Amino acid sequence: MFGRILTSALFAGAAAGLIAALLQLFFVQPVLLHAELYESGELVHFGGEAVSAHPDLPGLFDEPMRNLLSILFTMLTYTGYALVMVALMSQAERQGHEITARHGIIWGLAGFVAFHFAPGLTLAPEVPGVAAADVGARQIWWVATVASAGVAMWLIAFGGNLVAYVIAALLLMAPHVIGAPEPDSFIGPVPTEIGALFAARAFGIGMAAWVLLGAFCAYFWQSETAHAEATA
Repeated sequence: MFGRILTSALFAGAAAGLIAALLQLFFVQPVLLHAELYESGELVHFGGEAVSAHPDLPGLFDEPMRNLLSILFTMLTYTGYALVMVALMSQAERQGHEITARHGIIWGLAGFVAFHFAPGLTLAPEVPGVAAADVGARQIWWVATVASAGVAMWLIAFGGNLVAYVIAALLLMAPHVIGAPEPDSFIGPVPTEIGALFAARAFGIGMAAWVLLGAFCAYFWQSETAHAEATA
């Protein structure tokens, strides 16, 4: 069982992580590099003359080592996510629930809600140079929000009764009612348009990556299970 979980997660996480990393390099990294120009003071927006929205930025092949390390780190991160997802899939299957690649898409959407959308609803993705609360407090809030959203997703999927749905709704709302840590004041030289674009692309690519991860996890888990049964 552990071998099947590990093998499925490695293949699924590597595949989804590679695609996610390439999407980030094409769509997210240019936004971050643009924001860093304002953070460093190379570009100035507020209170100055109008500046071009299309500055010269490093290309994909200008910093190959940085990009390769980014790809590797993303693949490792999604492999970790895949280990969690495949383990949960195996548990659901033992409880009599079918796991197919189509079901995996729904699993992926649930993972996106738990790990990206739920915490990002109040603690939005941030570009460099913006004001932020203490990182330790934000990490604690983020972990608690992800955990509560993850439990909520499981209850919605497998609870099967009104009480489970009510508990799930409360778990989803509680972190946002409490509120994420906020900075004492708002500062930052980065134009709001760049911050908005970064948040939108982070959510969009996150959703695409998690949908792929769910489909890959279910597919490889199904394949490993069929192989194990055939060789038993």
